[in-house]
Amino acid sequence: NVLDPNRLAGITLTESLAMEPAASVCAIVFPNADAKYFSVGTLAKDQVQDYAARTGRTVAHVEKSLDAYLGYDE
Repeated sequence: NVLDPNRLAGITLTESLAMEPAASVCAIVFPNADAKYFSVGTLAKDQVQDYAARTGRTVAHVEKSLDAYLGYDE
């Protein structure tokens, strides 16, 4: 336990070595000069509405925080 993740972040491993909580993320990243990066694109109104509903925020709040990524005018 080099980083002591259980004490510092509340992350544990199951018997099958899955990380809990499920939202925990772990990665080993290797840079590659030949890697290609791409943009996923802009967000549609229905995506913003769905995200707002799932997070308990207003559509206006989500639109304000994600303004640069909107694919429509508010």
